[in-house]
Amino acid sequence: MDDNKLYNALLKSQREHHQGPAPGEARAEDNFTRERPFAGAKRAEPNWIPVGVEDEGYPPTVYDPSVSLAFIGNPKPWSKEQLRERKIIYPGMADKSVMDAYRELRIQLRDRALNASFTVLYSSLALRDSTVTTAFNLAAAFALDAGTSALLVDCDPYARGLASLVSTPMAYGVTDYVADTSLPLGKILYPSGVDRLSVIPAGTQASSAVELFSSVRMKNLILELQNRYPDRCIILNAPPFRDSTEARILERFADQVVFGVPFGRVTEEEIVDSVESLGSDKFAGLVFQE
Repeated sequence: MDDNKLYNALLKSQREHHQGPAPGEARAEDNFTRERPFAGAKRAEPNWIPVGVEDEGYPPTVYDPSVSLAFIGNPKPWSKEQLRERKIIYPGMADKSVMDAYRELRIQLRDRALNASFTVLYSSLALRDSTVTTAFNLAAAFALDAGTSALLVDCDPYARGLASLVSTPMAYGVTDYVADTSLPLGKILYPSGVDRLSVIPAGTQASSAVELFSSVRMKNLILELQNRYPDRCIILNAPPFRDSTEARILERFADQVVFGVPFGRVTEEEIVDSVESLGSDKFAGLVFQE
């Protein structure tokens, strides 16, 4: 897709949703710069200005990742000591094998992706298992690339582990946004403490999660998030696949699906049955956890 088509697609999505930018996040059109000539110049030279400046004669034409990444704030970054305490990966960490494992997973998922921006669903095959730490680290692995960003959307309303991984207090989340049409998107997006990684918590409406995840508003939310950045990876952290209806509903929003397999808690037959029941070419692989 060329630059103009990409811009028009993103702008169309923004108009459909009629929502302003979330704090620390760029709007789709804010990801572009536009060119205007210097006044009085005999031969116009490029003078790049941010979209949003009133200059209607020069539409945005060139996607600039540095513009969009500048909107992703991280006001309370974790220190290396704090990252280590929370078992969050970071450059230069002592256990290089862990970092390499996440980097390899990132490479494999990118190789499978059809576009620079794609959505991965992560879900455990063990019953009653929380996967948020692994999902957070997978998103952090994508955010390590200084030229891209990542978004973790926690869609497991039955687990509360995300709060301990994020440096900013969180209130509203996915289920609250979908349940309350007056709640703006900016109220559920939070900086994580890791550069270029934003998070959305699961919210407080656990009892009606199945209906909320099946709604049109949920579909529109995912589309909005997918269209904000043309080079961002979105990780959907889902409840256990074999133990919930929610994970099977959320799978429709993902381009790829990765299953977590805790050591000694899932049999080979259960793995095969789960992959077959997925019934989709979206299956990307397994993450074996100690």
